[in-house]
Amino acid sequence: MSLAPPETLRQRFHAALPPDVDFCSLRAVSERAEMLSVRNDVVDGVSESVDTGAMVTVVHGGGMGYAATADLSVAGLRAAAERARAWAAECARASVYDYSQAPLAHPRGEYRTPVAEPWESRSLSDKLDLLLSVCADLGGDERIVERTTSLMRVATDSVYLTSGGGEVLQRIEALAPDAMVIAHHDGVTQRRGTGYRGITRQGGLELLSAVGYAAMAPRFREEALQLLAAPDCPEGEMHLLLAPDQMMLQIHESIGHPLELDRILGDERNYAGTSFVTADMFGSYRYGSELLDVSFDPTVRDELASYGFDDDGSRAERQYLIKDGILLRPLGGAISQARAGLPGVANARACSWNRPPIDRMANLNIEPGDQSLQDLVSQVERGVFMETNASWSIDDSRNKFQFGCELGRLIVDGELRGIVRNPNYRGISATFWRNLVGVGDRSTWDVNGTPYCGKGEPNQVIRVGHASPVCLFADVSVFGGAE
Repeated sequence: MSLAPPETLRQRFHAALPPDVDFCSLRAVSERAEMLSVRNDVVDGVSESVDTGAMVTVVHGGGMGYAATADLSVAGLRAAAERARAWAAECARASVYDYSQAPLAHPRGEYRTPVAEPWESRSLSDKLDLLLSVCADLGGDERIVERTTSLMRVATDSVYLTSGGGEVLQRIEALAPDAMVIAHHDGVTQRRGTGYRGITRQGGLELLSAVGYAAMAPRFREEALQLLAAPDCPEGEMHLLLAPDQMMLQIHESIGHPLELDRILGDERNYAGTSFVTADMFGSYRYGSELLDVSFDPTVRDELASYGFDDDGSRAERQYLIKDGILLRPLGGAISQARAGLPGVANARACSWNRPPIDRMANLNIEPGDQSLQDLVSQVERGVFMETNASWSIDDSRNKFQFGCELGRLIVDGELRGIVRNPNYRGISATFWRNLVGVGDRSTWDVNGTPYCGKGEPNQVIRVGHASPVCLFADVSVFGGAE
C-alpha cells in the first residue's frame, strides 16, 4: 500500500488533530524494498515488501507522547493522536525535562534523491542476468567454495506535517550491490567482497557503473586465491594505512556512536553502552591530531544518508563535528540539543513509521587532505595497508576496539609489497585518532555506507553513509589471525 497524496494526508491530519495541544506532527512513511540474490550460479531469492504507516507525536503540558498506526484514515489518525496525547500526559507527570521547551520546527520543503537510471528501467531478467554474470566471474577455480551476488533496492516516500503548517515531502532511493567469494584450500579459508554491502549509496542503477560493480569479480576472486597462500599478518607496533572501505567502520564505531548525544545523556546505556565522551568535552577536547576534520553532511549527492530534513523537521545542513582535531559538536537532534544545552545537527531519525526519531548518524565524513596514496606509502618504513572490514569489536563506552580486515598489504621502506592474510589491529579511540599522521587527497576519497546500523529499544536498523580518504596512523598495535 502506497501513501495517499500529500493533500489528502494534510486534510486527514487536520481533521484528526487533538484540540488545544502545544504541538502535533504526523510522519507518514511508505517504504518499498526489493532484494535479488544469486548463490553459486543459482537464483537464490527474489523478494519485495511494502511497509506503510504513520507516527503521530504530541507535545502538551510539558510532556511528549507518540503513537503509530497503519490506519491512515481520519478515524485511524484520530485514534493515534488521542493515544499520543494520553502518553504526553503520562510523560509530563514523570519526565525530568519540559518538552514544551523543545524547539520543534514547522518546516516546509522537499527533497528527492537524484536518479539517472531508475530501478524500473531494467527488467527483472536483466538484473538477474547481471547478478548471474558477476557470480560466474567470481568462479573458475576448484578452490572457490562459495560465490554470492545480490542487489537490494529501497525506495522511501515520506510526508511530515505539523499543527503549525509544516509540510515536508521526501523521496529517498538507495541501491546496495553486493558480491562475495570464499576460497578454501588445505585447511585455510579466506573471503573477499564488498564488505557487508559497504558500497551502498543513494541513486538508481547508474551506481552499478559508478562503482564498477561488474569489474569487481575478477579482482575479488584473484585476491581470495592469493590470500590462501599468503603469510599471516605480522605482529607489532607499526604504521597502519586504512583504505576508505575500512575507514567507514573506524569512523562509524569510534567517532559516530561515541558522539551520539542521547548516548552521552545516558539514554542508550542499557542496550548498546554509553560513551567515553562527556558533555564538557565539546569545544576543547582534542579528539584527534590536527589533521582530523570530520563533517556531518546530509547534502552529499549520492551518499546513503542524504536528506533535506530529519524526522523531527530540522533542516539538514553541513556542520563540522571535529575541526583540526578539536571536538566541536555532538550528533544530537533538536530535542537532545535542548536537553543538553549544546549545539547539534539535524539527525533525529527513525528507521520506520512505527519508531520514534532518536539521535543517529547520517553522512559522517572525514574531509580529504593533501597527500596522494604514494605520498602516504612513502612515509612508512614498516607497516600494513588494510582494506575491507571483516570483523569488529568495541567496548560499551565505544573506546577500546579491535577490528579485522579481509586483505592486508605489507609496506616496507616506503613501498607496497606482498599480500598478508588475517590483518587485525586494536586501539583506544581516545588516543588512536591523535596518531593520525597522514590524510589522503581527493583522489583517495571514496563514498561508502551501511544499511545495518542498529541502535535503540525497540531496535532500529538504519542506513548511514561514511566517506573518507585513505588515512595513515602511527604506532598502532597490528596482529594476525594466529593470535
